[in-house]
Amino acid sequence: MKYDYMIVGAGFSGAVMAERLATQMNKKILIVEKRNHVGGNAYDEFDEHGILIHKYGPHIFHTNDKNVFDYLSKFTEWIPYEHKVLANYEGEFYPIPINRITINKLYEKNFKSDIEVENYYESVRQKRNPILNSEDIIVSQVGYDLFDNFFRNYTKKQWDMEPKDLSPSVCGRIPIRTNDDCRYFSDKYQFMPKEGYTKMFEGILKHKNIEVILNTDYKSILSDVKFDKMIYTGPIDYFFDYMHGELPYRSIRFEFENQKKEFIQSAAVVNYVDFAELFTRVTEYKYLNGQTSDCSTISKEYAILEGEPYYPIPTNQNRKNSLLYKREIKRLKNITFCGRLAEYQYYNMDQVVANTIKVFNKSVMKK
Repeated sequence: MKYDYMIVGAGFSGAVMAERLATQMNKKILIVEKRNHVGGNAYDEFDEHGILIHKYGPHIFHTNDKNVFDYLSKFTEWIPYEHKVLANYEGEFYPIPINRITINKLYEKNFKSDIEVENYYESVRQKRNPILNSEDIIVSQVGYDLFDNFFRNYTKKQWDMEPKDLSPSVCGRIPIRTNDDCRYFSDKYQFMPKEGYTKMFEGILKHKNIEVILNTDYKSILSDVKFDKMIYTGPIDYFFDYMHGELPYRSIRFEFENQKKEFIQSAAVVNYVDFAELFTRVTEYKYLNGQTSDCSTISKEYAILEGEPYYPIPTNQNRKNSLLYKREIKRLKNITFCGRLAEYQYYNMDQVVANTIKVFNKSVMKK
């Protein structure tokens, strides 16, 4: 059988692109996925205790993009969910992102208004101009002490690098608040898929024109499959056989643990922001999906260099190296690179969906 498109990877980029090609252009699609499941890092499954866990760590859906929310709503029902995160600093728990409650507890203040907290930030912040790195962006907002307590060591554990050596985007993604809002996100749409992400992906891929092959490296079947064009969502350096060297990623090792308790911790996620523990954070999955059970499952995350690629490491040098590969793309015909790994760029889930639809509308559909 001949396919119109081979799509490499069954994560958000690959799945959404396949759905668009099949439903909007009536194309025949073969998706080739190296893992034994669809869904990429958003894949979830029930563990042996009946708890729905995220195999690759917590994926929390949030967006201000109505088009993205409406698109995904065609493939899942939702349950409302507002994410809460605590920071464990020297054995005490503080709301993250930093807000008025955090400030009052840490410094034994009694601030009652936004302006009081803003005035406090103004008194301790350091003016750094230009903003060149992740240390600059936080210290310029809240001063060095809060940066040192909540950002510096956590970032070092996560990236094995000092914040001053990382792009401002790493720490800059986390807001700084003056109110007592303890939600991690403030987006308009904050939900979780009612039956999980895997079921949602199955809905996205449920089309007669879409065929999926799992447990397969696309390079192993290139000579056996006939297709006209390719959508590539895998690591960009792997596509080019590392001709400009390997691009570095941070990976994560997970330790899952079930306890005979209704709940193990007091929030969905607890970040361990000092070096008292080697893991970076602990997630308790029942918070995410509203399950009821007399036991609960957590995962502890250890940031590592080798393993599944999770996060492109955003340094100036890595960006320059990635541009060498992006220049190679211009020489190719009938191949579109799309997604976090293929573009060597970090995206939230909603950003991946929005970007994929944009690439489809602006590039793929016009070819």
